[in-house]
Amino acid sequence: MFDPKKLEQIAKQIHDSMPQPVKELGADVEQKVRQVIQGQLNKLDVVSREEFDVQTQVLMRTREKLTQLEAKVAEMEKKLSDSDSGNV
Repeated sequence: MFDPKKLEQIAKQIHDSMPQPVKELGADVEQKVRQVIQGQLNKLDVVSREEFDVQTQVLMRTREKLTQLEAKVAEMEKKLSDSDSGNV
C-alpha cells in the first residue's frame, strides 16, 4: 500500500535523529522503527495513490455517462412535451 522507499527514508531520518548511544544499537532499532511506522500507517483508513487514481478515472467516466444520459432524458422530455402540445 505504501511506497517502501519512502518508508525506508522516514525510518532512516528517525534513526539518524536519535542520540548516538541509541543509534549504536544498530539495524535492530531501524527495523523496529520501520515496523512501528508500517503498523501505524496500516491502521489509517487510506488508499494507495494508484488506487486513488484508478477510482478518479472511474468517477470521471461515470460523470461523462451521467451527463450524456441527462442530455438524452432532456431531449426525450422535450420531444414528449412537444408532441403533447401538438395534441392539445
